[in-house]
Amino acid sequence: MPTPSLPTASRTWVQPGSPEYKRISLALFLAGFATFSLLYCVQPVLPELAQAFGLGAAGSSFALSVSTGCLAAAIFVAGALSEGRDKRWLMFASMALAALCNLGAALAPTWGLLLAARALEGVLLGGVPAVAMAYLSDEIHPRGLGFSMGLYVGGTAFGGMAGRVGMSALADQFGWRVAMGTLSVLGLVAAVGFVLLLPQSRRAAAAVAQQSLGMGYHLGAWRMHLQTPGLLPLFLSGFALMGVFVSLFNYAGFRLADAPYGLSQTQIGLVFCVYLFGMVASPAAGALADRWGRAPVLVGGVGLMASGVVLTLAAPLVAVIAGIAVLTFGFFVAHAVASGWVGQLALQSKGHASSLYLLAYYLGSSVLGSAGGWFWEHGHWPALVAFSLVLLVGALALALRLRRAPI
Repeated sequence: MPTPSLPTASRTWVQPGSPEYKRISLALFLAGFATFSLLYCVQPVLPELAQAFGLGAAGSSFALSVSTGCLAAAIFVAGALSEGRDKRWLMFASMALAALCNLGAALAPTWGLLLAARALEGVLLGGVPAVAMAYLSDEIHPRGLGFSMGLYVGGTAFGGMAGRVGMSALADQFGWRVAMGTLSVLGLVAAVGFVLLLPQSRRAAAAVAQQSLGMGYHLGAWRMHLQTPGLLPLFLSGFALMGVFVSLFNYAGFRLADAPYGLSQTQIGLVFCVYLFGMVASPAAGALADRWGRAPVLVGGVGLMASGVVLTLAAPLVAVIAGIAVLTFGFFVAHAVASGWVGQLALQSKGHASSLYLLAYYLGSSVLGSAGGWFWEHGHWPALVAFSLVLLVGALALALRLRRAPI
């Protein structure tokens, strides 16, 4: 079967430093903020959800896992459907409707209704990450793609931090329902700012020609990317790295709320300020990858994650927080490099390649994030650390293998 290819469209790349580049960067920063503040806002209040609905730690984690699981499935479809459609309005609709679903979750009277709202929210948010990656790969000159992808990932880091820290502070003062409702309104405001800032894709003309592509084309594109050298290891790396990151953050709140730490929700939320390291790490890692090559920077990111995980075993609170900070820095280094590398290796139909990467990435969040709850409940933090290190050894082996991949 011949490899699928997209119609060629003549267009000029958006150059770093140009006014259009700055608008794209700010718009995608807002998209990252809205998506990840909505998605992860429940993470710091998992202990409160467990208490409110009579659940264990693993059970309460489904408030996050159901969203990321549905997001993974939706991304798989959204990345493909974005080929030949207006990416700008697709992302806006996804962000706005997801914010309304999050508001519905805040008002839900039962655990089942809350999970249903969070599941639908995950489906809707699938229209943002894969499409954003495809938009950047289509529009930004390859020489600056690593840095621009890093800026987008930095926006996701800011959103993840703002959602978690803001949720914790508001929940302490007004309860988790008011906190979720407030973040939902902020998500709507960010969606409006996004659509006003983001320029229309320069591939609009090519998009018209692609609208008639059928299921055979999409299946062929996915198969092609699974067979492209270097892409499958990147997909598997995303699965493992995100699984470790979410597992540690899911259950860190339970550990820090218990003796000997006994932290409040606001204090636990402040720990998520380590996401500031992600905002610094992402664009820096992208720039270093553009200059020195992606494989060495990816290996370094995985190594930093492992170091941070081990450091959290120490008893002093300052050591635990330092370990979480190192883990966060390493994760955003690795993710910024891997996501940019996917766009470079996928020379055609980048939306399909992005959808496969993010499918694996969010399945790691959902499946491994919930699996981490089993290790927490049966062996507490040491068991969770052992589980994470096994995954990181696998990710390191994949990163070393990628040294032979092109680009």
